[in-house]
Amino acid sequence: MRKLLSAIGNRWVFPIVALILTLQCVVAPAYATSLYEVPSIPADSQVLDLANVLSRFSEGKITESFTDLTAETGQEVRFVTIRGLDYDETIESFTEKLFKQWFPTPDDQANQTLMVLDKLTNNSAIYTGEKVKAIMPDAIAQSVAQETLQVPLKVGERYNQGFLDASDRLVAVLSGQEDPGAPVVQDTVQVEGTFATPEQTQESNATVWVIGLLIAATVIPMATYFWYVK
Repeated sequence: MRKLLSAIGNRWVFPIVALILTLQCVVAPAYATSLYEVPSIPADSQVLDLANVLSRFSEGKITESFTDLTAETGQEVRFVTIRGLDYDETIESFTEKLFKQWFPTPDDQANQTLMVLDKLTNNSAIYTGEKVKAIMPDAIAQSVAQETLQVPLKVGERYNQGFLDASDRLVAVLSGQEDPGAPVVQDTVQVEGTFATPEQTQESNATVWVIGLLIAATVIPMATYFWYVK
């Protein structure tokens, strides 16, 4: 019987594994955004929200901020969100390829900044042109993508807040202002309730007295009865 069950089990292992792999190959591409699916640079917006995570208000505010930045400094910034990545792609490689697809020559790339978010994993990356690096070092750029954008996502997937915070910081740095820095993450410690209040202490003491009196009222008569009987 054991051999029969083992044979049946082994018999179904390969079909099950094959089914799982097939489903992964079929379902995953449906959520992935291929580089060739990304349209050309939007003419009327600095945000390409393919993952549909941003409100119209946020998209409009970000576009307005980046448009003003370009008019004042010549620096151009764009945000892109995608549904997911192909198996052979990382968020860093996708961002670099899209950057070079949109801006093929060094002159085109010089004043460009591109930040991309993968909604499926919430991973993000940023890529900048050579002239941008003189104003915004790679360390700050990476901090924007990995801290300023990511902190709101980790406390409840607040995409609008994350992108608005990232746009504010990028505008400040690329305008030559002081870097406001990454958001400060504070650990919330539950202090309230650790120590009992005087009222709680009094209530607790009263409860102990009541329980003690009830026990005494039960035990003393029983002990007295058994003493007399004995």
